[in-house]
Amino acid sequence: MDETSQASFDTVMAFMAAMNEGPDAMSPLMADDMVWHNEGDMTVPWIHGDTKGKEAIFEFLGVFGAGLQTTKWENTDAFASGDTVAVFGVMNGVTTASGQEIGEFSFALRAKVRDGQVVLWHWFEDSFALSQAYHNRG
Repeated sequence: MDETSQASFDTVMAFMAAMNEGPDAMSPLMADDMVWHNEGDMTVPWIHGDTKGKEAIFEFLGVFGAGLQTTKWENTDAFASGDTVAVFGVMNGVTTASGQEIGEFSFALRAKVRDGQVVLWHWFEDSFALSQAYHNRG
């Protein structure tokens, strides 16, 4: 892997690890103009397209954390090319609104890094299964 790709990969992996530690650990790894993108059922409070800027992302993560207890997050594949990092894996969780387990689902992430900070976090997941669990329809 070339030097730029390795640096991007290391930044994204460090950001993932920092998520378990909270905002103080995450903030230095985030660009001020970072965008967190997650789409799907807009009636689920933490799925709403683009969230822009650190302050808004931390507010979003508070809503996300209050709404979903992650019970599994396992990266299965990850690679980088230049400033772009792709991560694939499996997750599971319980929605606090219904207390219902989502069921294991696949995720993909496309992240972009600029100057040692994450500038884009584009999250892809099975939002249908999440919506079903959130609305207690599973």
